[in-house]
Amino acid sequence: MKRLLTIFSLLIFSVLLFAQNDFDSLLKVLDKTVDNYQIYSNQKEMKMNKLKYLLNRTSSDSKKYEICGKLYDEYKPYKSDSALVYTRKKLLIAEKLNDIQKISESRLNLASIMGVTGMYKEGMDILDHVDINKSKDLKTNYFDNYLTIYGYMADYAVSSQEQKHYKSITAAYRDSLLVSNKDFRTHILVHSSQLVLQKQYDSALNLLLPYYPTIVGNIHQNAVIAYNIAMAYDGKKENRLKKRWLAISAINDLQSATKEYVSLRDLAFLLYYDGDVDRAYKYMKRSLDDALFCNARLRTFEVSKMMPIIDKAYQRQIESRQRLMLITIISISCLSVLLLIAVSLVYRQMKKLAVARKKLSYANEQLNILNHELSTTNNKLKHTNEKLQESNIVKEVYIGRYMDQCSIYIKKMDEYRRHLNKISLTGKTDDLSNEIKSTKFIDAELKEFYSNFDSTFVQLFPSFIEELSNLMVDDDEVKLKCGEILNTGLRVFALIRLGIKDSDKISFFLRYSATTIYNCRTRFRNKAKGPRNEFEANVMQIGVFK
Repeated sequence: MKRLLTIFSLLIFSVLLFAQNDFDSLLKVLDKTVDNYQIYSNQKEMKMNKLKYLLNRTSSDSKKYEICGKLYDEYKPYKSDSALVYTRKKLLIAEKLNDIQKISESRLNLASIMGVTGMYKEGMDILDHVDINKSKDLKTNYFDNYLTIYGYMADYAVSSQEQKHYKSITAAYRDSLLVSNKDFRTHILVHSSQLVLQKQYDSALNLLLPYYPTIVGNIHQNAVIAYNIAMAYDGKKENRLKKRWLAISAINDLQSATKEYVSLRDLAFLLYYDGDVDRAYKYMKRSLDDALFCNARLRTFEVSKMMPIIDKAYQRQIESRQRLMLITIISISCLSVLLLIAVSLVYRQMKKLAVARKKLSYANEQLNILNHELSTTNNKLKHTNEKLQESNIVKEVYIGRYMDQCSIYIKKMDEYRRHLNKISLTGKTDDLSNEIKSTKFIDAELKEFYSNFDSTFVQLFPSFIEELSNLMVDDDEVKLKCGEILNTGLRVFALIRLGIKDSDKISFFLRYSATTIYNCRTRFRNKAKGPRNEFEANVMQIGVFK
């Protein structure tokens, strides 16, 4: 049981939600229709202008009577003054044709339009002069006119006693209309109205709701039936459905360019009570403009009673919005001032920051320059250290060799002295003279000296020959004979590599003339791969100690 109740509750909620969404959609359509009312009015005017053109072009009184009737039908819900003009033309043509049926029909039309314009007495006078027994086919129209005019008079009555009197007469004519009527549409309208007055709302809805979808090509009739459905729901106190059908009726009224209507006005009043003041004012103003345009006195009177109430609420709402707008503008102005102050502060800070950045940039530039200079100095210092380290190693090696060589030479010189002493003691002067003249001892010592120099240098710079060869176009000068460690040219550049660049010192060391040493250096430079003036500087980089 609980599950059934839950499902039922959800179903009711879904239906109500759908109905609300459907009503919101209808209001959007109605808003658009109200905004575009002039389009529908223009369409109506075009249709009537065509009829007027045909009226001016025809010469047949019967045809003119028919066209005036159509113009009356078009103008009656649109502009009552024009409808009155063409009804009178229609009556004149009928009198000219001397057709009792047409005269009676024209008088009934004239009485109907008199009722719309509020001339109820004139309308009644015209109806009193219609002999309905001679035009029994017009009974429906005849009773409908009485019903309509007395209905207007009941709505317009000031005292309740007069209103009650007119309503009783209206009810009598409604009964007569139901008896005499043969038109199904009129029967539906009159009977449903009667059922609503008798508070038989469900019966009225059972009559109207199935009939509404069958109406095709007559949106004015759709508007009337939809309004009657709304009145039935009003009796049942189903406000949401009443508003829905009033919206449908109003849409059809406006799209058919009907200016004499009730639905939009009633809907506006309901929306006012719902708090939708904007729409209520918009709809009520449209209703008043249309009623004034149509010259529908009763509708103008009814709208005029409601308009001040809604207008007052609308003005209060506008004033409230203006106050809110003023507060908003003041708030925005204050915020703008605060924003300007904040922007100025930020701008000042940005200027200070820009100055600081400029100083920082300058300091960075100076620091970069100092770093570059420091890096250059470090490189130079590093290079100097390398040179010093290399020089220290060279000195260490060569000083060690020098000490050994000196010790050996002293020993050899002592042995050589003893050898010569022995020869002198034996008295062999010739042998002593030959020994002193001989260069054999010196040559052997020089050979050993160069051999020690070569081996020591190669030990210090093992890649010297290979790197020197790479600096030259060909390696003819650096090719060694069997058993050679260095040749004369290599010894020259080995001394240069050790820092001895003076040709005189090199020639003294190698026991060659300065010219020979110069020629040797020139020969090597001429075979350099790169610039000749950089050759010896490149030699200085061979085997740099790291």
